Amino acid sequence: RNLRDIAELYGTELSLQGVEEYRKVSRIQSICSTCFKAARINAILIDDGLKLDKKHDIEWHRSFAPIVGRILRIEQLAEEILDEDLPDGSSWTADSFTRAFVSNDTVTVAGEIFGLKSIAAYRSGLEINTNVTKQDAEEGLRQVLIAGKPVHIANKTLVDYIFLQSLEVAQSYDLPMQIHTGFGDKDLDLRLSNPLLLRAVLEDKRFSKSRLVLLHASYPFSREASYLASVYSQANILELNGLVYLDFGLAIPKLSMHGMISSMKELLELAPINKVMFSTDGYAFPETFYLGAKKSREVVFSVLRDACIDGDLSILEAVEAGKDILARNAIHFYKISSANSVVSSVNNVSSHSNLPQKLNDDLDIDVSLVRIMWVDGSGQHRCRAIPKMRLNEIVAKNGVALASVTMGFASHMDGPADGCGLIAVGETRLIPDLTTIRRIPWNKQDEMVLADMCVKPGEAWEYCPRDALRRVSKILKHEFDLEMNAGFENEFILLKSITREGKEEWVPVDSSPYCSSSAFDAASPVLREVAGALQSLGISVEQLHAEGGKGQFELVLKYTICTKAADNLVYTREVVRAIARKHGLLATFIPKYALDDFGSGSHVHLSLWRNGQNVFMASDRSSKHGISTVGKEFMAGILHHLPSILAFISPLPNSYDRLQPNTCSSAYLFWGNENKEAPLRATSPPGTPDGLVSNFEIKPFDGSANPYLGIAAILAAGIDGLRRHLSLPEPVDTNPNPEILQRLPASLSESLDALHKDDFLKEFISDKLLTAIKAIRKADIDHYTKHKDAYKQLIHRF
Repeated sequence: RNLRDIAELYGTELSLQGVEEYRKVSRIQSICSTCFKAARINAILIDDGLKLDKKHDIEWHRSFAPIVGRILRIEQLAEEILDEDLPDGSSWTADSFTRAFVSNDTVTVAGEIFGLKSIAAYRSGLEINTNVTKQDAEEGLRQVLIAGKPVHIANKTLVDYIFLQSLEVAQSYDLPMQIHTGFGDKDLDLRLSNPLLLRAVLEDKRFSKSRLVLLHASYPFSREASYLASVYSQANILELNGLVYLDFGLAIPKLSMHGMISSMKELLELAPINKVMFSTDGYAFPETFYLGAKKSREVVFSVLRDACIDGDLSILEAVEAGKDILARNAIHFYKISSANSVVSSVNNVSSHSNLPQKLNDDLDIDVSLVRIMWVDGSGQHRCRAIPKMRLNEIVAKNGVALASVTMGFASHMDGPADGCGLIAVGETRLIPDLTTIRRIPWNKQDEMVLADMCVKPGEAWEYCPRDALRRVSKILKHEFDLEMNAGFENEFILLKSITREGKEEWVPVDSSPYCSSSAFDAASPVLREVAGALQSLGISVEQLHAEGGKGQFELVLKYTICTKAADNLVYTREVVRAIARKHGLLATFIPKYALDDFGSGSHVHLSLWRNGQNVFMASDRSSKHGISTVGKEFMAGILHHLPSILAFISPLPNSYDRLQPNTCSSAYLFWGNENKEAPLRATSPPGTPDGLVSNFEIKPFDGSANPYLGIAAILAAGIDGLRRHLSLPEPVDTNPNPEILQRLPASLSESLDALHKDDFLKEFISDKLLTAIKAIRKADIDHYTKHKDAYKQLIHRF
C-alpha cells in the first residue's frame, strides 16, 4: 500500500526498483521537497536521538517547514553525559550525574527544544517507581558504569530515576514530555509498555503540572490510553491543559487501514477530542513523513464521518474536531505559539510568532458556498450551490432534492428526451460525496463536491452515473480480482470573443502549429494557472502542449483508479473552463469545433492491476505483443463491442465529424501498436521494459462524454471479453486499409443502431438508465439533423 502511494507521488512505475531509481536520480533535497510539500506539514519536531548512519542536522530541515525543532531523548542525553569524563578525573556519582543532567546546556538553553522524550518502555518498562531515591540510583549507576563505554542505560532503578528527574526538568521549563507506549521494534517487551503502568506517576502530586503525551496510539493498548486521557486531567479545564494527551503516529501508517481506523476510534472512545493529536512518526526517509500525513488525513476523515453517521458528532462538530486533531491540539500542547526562541536563532522572529495564528486562520477560513455537482445523461456538468452551514447541518446527510427528469435532458435543450422514461413527476436526492469536497482554486471562498444520486441516503438511484461505474468496478474486482486504472488526455480549444458586423463570434486564440512554443506562450498564463489549480486539487498533471488545431491544447493527467480518474476528469474540465473564463476566454471540449480543422478528444489510457501490480503487461515476456492473456481478452472485449459503446464515449452527432480517416482519431475497427489511427492503441511509454506494453489507449472517447458512463461501458465490454475469453486479432501497424477493415460507425445513428442490437450492457447498466441514454441520443440525432449549424452552440455546453 505504501509503495503504491509513493509510486503515485513520484509518478514512477509500481515497483520498489522504480522508486529507488527515481530517488537515485532526484537526490535527497528534491525528494524531501516533494514529500514535505505534498504532506503540507507546517512544523517538524524531530527526536534526533535515533542512531542512523547518515543524519542531517536540525538547521538543514528548515527549508521544508516554517517551524523546525528538537524533541530531546532523555536516556540518550544521560548516556552522552556518562560517556564523558569528569573534569577532575573522578568517577560519576548520583550527585554529580544529577547536577550535570539537570543543568545540562542542551536542556537549559532550550533554543531548539520543544519537548522531552522517554523510551523507558524499551529499557525497563513503564512501571516507574516514583519512590526511587538518589541512593537507589547510585547502585544502578555503578552497575551501568561497570559495563563500560559507550554507556547503555537499562538498569531499571537508574531508568526510573532519570525519568522522574526529567519530569521535574520538563515542569521547570514548561516543556511537555513524550512517552513511548505500545508497540515498537523487536527489542521492546510489549508487556512492559502498557500505559496503565504509568498510574503511579500520573497520581504523584509532584507532577501535577506535567504535560505528557502517550505516543503511537499506545497500540494495542489504545483503549487503555483513551481511559487515561479521560481520567487524568488538571482542574484548569478552561485552558485545556490536560495531563495526558494521545498521539497516533506509528500506528498510522504502520497498520492496515482497518487497524488504523479501529485504533483511532478506540482512542476517541473516552478521550476528549482536544487530547488526541496527529504526528507522522516520520523518520530516516522523507517518504515516511508523507505517508504519515496522507494516511492520517484519510483515517481522521473516516473516523469523523462515522461519528457523524452514528450521531456522536454533527458535521460542524466533526469539522472542528478535524482541525483540533490535525493541528490545533499540537499547537497548544507543544506551545508552538510561544516558541520565539527557535526563530530568534535563525533571525526570523516575525514569521515564527505569526505562524500559529496563520495556521488557525487557514483552518477557520469562511467558506460561504458549496457547489454540489453532477454530470447528466448528455454529459453536461451541472451544479447546485448551498451555504456551507446548510451542508454541515442537513445536506451532508440528507442531500438536496433534484427533479428526476433532469437525467433525461438532451444536449440541445433543458427538457426530457422523448421516450427517456423520465417525467416532471418525482425527485432524486443529490448526496454529496464528502471524500471529493475541494476548495475551488479560482474562488477560494467556496468549495465544490461531487454528488451521488440516491433514492434516499444509502440507496443509490438506478440512473446514477457514479454508482453505475462503481457497480461495474465491483464486478471486475469480485470476479477477476482486478482493478482498472485510467488516465485521460484532454484536448480543448481556447476561444476569444470578437465582434463582426455587430455580432459576437468566438474564434481560436492562436493558429500556430502542433507543439508550437509561440502557441504555448500565447496561452501560458491560462495553462500555468490551470496546472497550479489542478495541483491544489490533488490532480497530477503529466504534460501540457499545443495541439494541431487552431487554439487547441492538450492536458495529460496521471493515471489512477478509474472511479477517481472520472472524478478528476470532471474537476479538470471545471478548472479549464473556469480559469479560461477568468482570463476572458472560452474553453470548449466540443469534439469538432471547426469542421475543417482537427477535432478534440479525451483519449483514455487503461491498464489492469492486481495487488498493486500491472497485470495488463506480460511481465514474463511470454506474449508475442507484450500484453498478458488477461490484457488481451479484456482488450478484445472492448474491440468487439466498440461500435455500440461509441454511443457512450462519442455521444454527440458532432463526435463523428471528428472520427474520420487520416486524422489520428480512429475511423476503422482494429487495434495497433503505437498506431495513431487505431481506436485501440497499445502503448509502451518511456520507462516500460522493451517489448512490453503497459497500457492501451481508447481514442474515440471525447470531451462530451459523461466520464462515469463512458468508463462503465468500456469496463463492461472488457469484462465480457474476460468472461468469454475473446481472442484479440493481430494488430494493424500500417495505415488502415478501408478495403480490408470494417468501418466504425460513421454517425451517432449507426452507433445507436449497434447499441440496440448489442444487449450485453443490460447486466451492467440498469434498463432504465440504458433506455434514457438511448432516448437522449435519438433526440440529439433528430435535432442536429434538422438544424445543421446548431452544433456551434455546444461550445457553451461542453
